[in-house]
Amino acid sequence: MELTLPGTTVDPFIGLSDKSAAWLESDALRMTGIDSHAHIFVQGLPLSASRRHAPDYDATLDQYIDHLVGHGLSQGVLVQPSFLGVDNAFLAAVSKRYPARFRGVAVVNPEVDDVELEALNDAHVVGARLNLIGLPLPDFRERRWSTLLSRLNALRWHVEVQTHSADLPYVLDALLAQRCTIVVDHFGRPDAAQGANDPGFRHLLSKAPSGDVWVKLSAAYRSVVAANGTENGIGLAAALMDAFGAHRLVWGSDWPHTQHRHLIAYDAAANALRRWIPDETARQTILTTSPAELFRLQTYAVGDKAPQPG
Repeated sequence: MELTLPGTTVDPFIGLSDKSAAWLESDALRMTGIDSHAHIFVQGLPLSASRRHAPDYDATLDQYIDHLVGHGLSQGVLVQPSFLGVDNAFLAAVSKRYPARFRGVAVVNPEVDDVELEALNDAHVVGARLNLIGLPLPDFRERRWSTLLSRLNALRWHVEVQTHSADLPYVLDALLAQRCTIVVDHFGRPDAAQGANDPGFRHLLSKAPSGDVWVKLSAAYRSVVAANGTENGIGLAAALMDAFGAHRLVWGSDWPHTQHRHLIAYDAAANALRRWIPDETARQTILTTSPAELFRLQTYAVGDKAPQPG
């Protein structure tokens, strides 16, 4: 099945600079760092009827590549934003054409058919995102959900979860019972006042021994008010390192920082990782070895030392 852009003629490669095109086509790729969480979109894409917001600006592939190159990063993971719903064609077109550079994480309905799942899988989509913010929690024991999770497991996809920390005990336990590999977004979004003592966050830490849970060090600003979250992330990252170790942690910019662009930009998101993970060896693992395993990206020139983003 060839992926198309239903209902629109928008092409993610329109406006691509010569510099970006050369970076995409380069056959001298060396893994220097992976941004594990970013979004691309432009005006004119079909929007979800149940969206909570819709940006009035573009976050183009060309702009994103410029950030990756500027921070010495070699690859990125494109995550479907919630306001685009289940039309994943825009990001999947990129990951399909340039699998050495990109992976995708899609949003799908439980009733998604096998043809669409296979097409996404062929486009190097490696996970399905559950953004549960503002939604009733699903009963993952229902047949529609258990069947979907079984199909995702068969594809070796992970389940990416964005939810408030208070919901993590239920969500993590339910998905682990279905034998899913889980990726928790944005530090698990603990309460800012409680920090690493947040009960939901403590439950997340307790699941580290399963070996099936990964956590994104990203978007700490989504758990605080009117701040970029860097300071808040220091204690959380230390607790996650103690529980999970660097091999189950990945870093993401969360570019273009939807609804928080007035608080943070790519430079600050990249520099935050140095504050969160002071040890250079651990940072290198979080930028390369760990996400390469999770997202099934090829490691090049393993003996080469990866530069830090910034």
